Amino acid sequence: MPDFPTSPSPSNSEFRTPNSELLSLIHSHSATVGIIGMGYVGLPLALAFVEKGFPVLGFDVDPSKVAKLNRGEGYIKHLDGGRIASARATGRFEATADFARLAEADAILICVPTPLGRHREPDISYIEKTAEAIALHMRAGQLVILESTTYPGTTREELVPRFQAKGFTCGKDVFVAFSPEREDPGNPKYHTTNIPKVVGGIDAPSGELAAALYTAALDQVVLVSSTEVAESGKLLENIFRSVNIALVNELKVVFDKMGIDVWEVIEAAKTKPFGFMPFYPGPGIGGHCIPLDPFYLSWKAAEHGAWARFIELAGEINTSMPHYVVDKTVKALNEQGKSIKGAKVLILGLSYKENIDDDRESPSYELIELFDHLGADFAYCDPYIPEARLGRKNKRKMTSVPCTAEEFARHDVVLVATAHREFKDTALYARVPLIVDTRHLLETGSVTAPIVRA
Repeated sequence: MPDFPTSPSPSNSEFRTPNSELLSLIHSHSATVGIIGMGYVGLPLALAFVEKGFPVLGFDVDPSKVAKLNRGEGYIKHLDGGRIASARATGRFEATADFARLAEADAILICVPTPLGRHREPDISYIEKTAEAIALHMRAGQLVILESTTYPGTTREELVPRFQAKGFTCGKDVFVAFSPEREDPGNPKYHTTNIPKVVGGIDAPSGELAAALYTAALDQVVLVSSTEVAESGKLLENIFRSVNIALVNELKVVFDKMGIDVWEVIEAAKTKPFGFMPFYPGPGIGGHCIPLDPFYLSWKAAEHGAWARFIELAGEINTSMPHYVVDKTVKALNEQGKSIKGAKVLILGLSYKENIDDDRESPSYELIELFDHLGADFAYCDPYIPEARLGRKNKRKMTSVPCTAEEFARHDVVLVATAHREFKDTALYARVPLIVDTRHLLETGSVTAPIVRA
């Protein structure tokens, strides 16, 4: 591993002043903050800065998003639309698709996707294109912060050379840092403002200036020694979750063969007040973090001749879960004298997580693919996603069926894939012949239909 330049560990004193003019703008809350990507990360961040008095420019390549935001309308269901209208009413928030306006921003925050390629290799093309757009329009005195999750070294290797090629000296003319996004959509307790913000710069001035910016808008900022530490910290957070979810998913399969309820086992184990943290099994993993981020590190590790075996194994276990769920469903139908071919299967939930409209990397799409391959007649119900979005995980045009007992009764099996609050109504299952529950949503005996845990 090469040696990376680091800045000294932060002290309890105020951050030093790497650029007095920009720092003055930050302290007075008059620095214009440009945020690239008005999605699940960028939009809440934009609102947080506006609500602290900063002028904000929200950049996005999707003209429909730009138009909605400028009308004061939202498109993310778990995000209060009233905040967007209020932000517009202040006159401090504007959305735009004109990237030439990046020159107006004093600080530029990059919140673009970092997906995986076909062979689970990192796809940082969105970061590369964004860095090129910034370099085309940047001016001296700007601060650029990458928030997109990526492998260690990306900020220094991909952003800095592009800015230097335009004649800027990073750490003197322009400042560059990394601060990983930490969003938990739908969580009422934690939100953009009160989640601690980790920040690392390519050098001491960049890190301290970025920390000053976030300190002006967020409750707590944690300054680390380098961009590489900040990049690695984000990966560790998600690898920790991926490995532990894989562990409990594997235990689910093992305990099932032993006739032991893994959910009851978890409830018993979590009574220990120390040394244990509960994780829960499911039909697979979804969202933009856990299914993708661990492979960013395993790919980078291989480049350095190291093999992240835990990461790869956890990925294999988690990606096998949809197959396990489908196998359990097929066997349960067989026991009722029905074939999966031609069976009517209703999948409850396209969202990867309960009570939100985020279907990124949702395992429900894998379930649909597998049931389709087996010849099942499938449908889905999700009150948060009335129409399935087309993308890498889904090539079909599908619409949600109504969330009613009459609709549920039309199917041979109802499969709970997402634990939306709406699906907890036991009256919905009054005439359902078979339930496959991957989320332990329904208690045994709460409905007349047999419940298969999967």
